[in-house]
Amino acid sequence: MKKGIRKMLSAIACAALAMGCLAGCGSNTNSSVTNTTTESAAENTSTAAADDKVYQIGICQLVQHDALDRATQGFEDALVKLLGENHVAFNVQNAQGDSQTCATIANQFVNGGVDLIMANATAALQACSNATSTIPVVGTSVTSFAAALDIELDANGCTGINVTGTNDLAPLDQQAQIIADLFPDVKQVGILYCSAEVNSVYQAEHIAAYLDDLNIKHKDFSFSDSNDLQAVTNNCVSECDVIYVPTDNVVSSNQSIIDAVARPAGVPIICGEESQCTGCGLASLSIDFYDIGYRAGEQAYDILVNGKNPAEMPVEDPQSLTRIYNPQIASDLGITLGDDYQAIEQ
Repeated sequence: MKKGIRKMLSAIACAALAMGCLAGCGSNTNSSVTNTTTESAAENTSTAAADDKVYQIGICQLVQHDALDRATQGFEDALVKLLGENHVAFNVQNAQGDSQTCATIANQFVNGGVDLIMANATAALQACSNATSTIPVVGTSVTSFAAALDIELDANGCTGINVTGTNDLAPLDQQAQIIADLFPDVKQVGILYCSAEVNSVYQAEHIAAYLDDLNIKHKDFSFSDSNDLQAVTNNCVSECDVIYVPTDNVVSSNQSIIDAVARPAGVPIICGEESQCTGCGLASLSIDFYDIGYRAGEQAYDILVNGKNPAEMPVEDPQSLTRIYNPQIASDLGITLGDDYQAIEQ
């Protein structure tokens, strides 16, 4: 087949997939790449550049907020850099926080015959894994792949199925230690999380155990969705002098609700990640969501071009952890943090 015909057919296939997802769930679709890279496609020596293949990548993102957006951006940037912008097309779909919409999106990607699916957040990973056992799935922004998929990872951290990726969990024992170090006289920690998110339940259970090890009293304050968040936060503030929130998508999407209750009451919040800390938290042991997304993109490249099997690729932990704090909230609460904490730029 002549090169011109091949390019035309690739373009038609890409357009058809994008239109299918638009018709099916009405989400935001972006099948063109707008990223800039420091490496041109002409410099790329991959198989894609050699045969003019355009890889079709479906991206299912659970909800739009800063942390997940940064992970998606990192993923796209990695593949554009490695493949060249003319050899990859992204179909980005946002489920607006609804797990059933994740399933619809995943099924449309499978029916459209994408080359690989990126699943951003736990509910998206569950939906994409359920939708296919053959198309590679690379997850990111997932707290525990084992808990999300109800499987046991092998000794090397591999899933044994068509799924790999990067998790977003900063060590919970270190997060509990931050609470102990900053608030040695704490009377009770409120663990505030969405009970509908398996990733949040996982974190709540595990940090509770670490708080027990530190002899810190704690109590769960769970809510089923954002409609309950203000009332539950009010209860939490009335009973606790410190709040801990895990990497929870409902929390991340509704930080202002929590902040409007906790800050006036003088109750500090320790967060699971930076974007939460920006909106409502005092401090966090934070990862960089762009970095874990970028690493997931590198994993996707190894699958697509180097022929690696996702079943045999370890799920990877974040590589960098930073103690951060919100200077405005620290000032409002009259709390001074040590030099080992880095102020968030606001």
